[in-house]
Amino acid sequence: MHIRLMSFALVIFGFTAAGAAGDKLSVRVSPTVAFAPANLTIRTMVEADPDNHAVRISAESPDFYRSSEVGLEGEDAPRTTTFEFRGLPTGTYEVRATLLGAGGRQRAIARQQVDVIASPKER
Repeated sequence: MHIRLMSFALVIFGFTAAGAAGDKLSVRVSPTVAFAPANLTIRTMVEADPDNHAVRISAESPDFYRSSEVGLEGEDAPRTTTFEFRGLPTGTYEVRATLLGAGGRQRAIARQQVDVIASPKER
């Protein structure tokens, strides 16, 4: 039992520690477990850099995909950007934040896993 609990805690910590100090980009998703249809709040933190042109957010499961992109104004862009994805169906999602530079070149990527489970009514 203790091994399962420790393994679960390590997995959760690994997915919630989506960025560390000094990273160009980090992502934090709330909630990490939700009932379908889920509304996710995704917050990105971007290090100031004149080469930052956009940040793209995607939520992907085997059966569903949603994405959004917002332009950045280099060093003058806000450090934190918040996205909201509404109505996500049941599934395990990889939420990915991608920092884009000139010409759409990928500069950094951060990921977090989210589980959307069937609501009690659907079970």
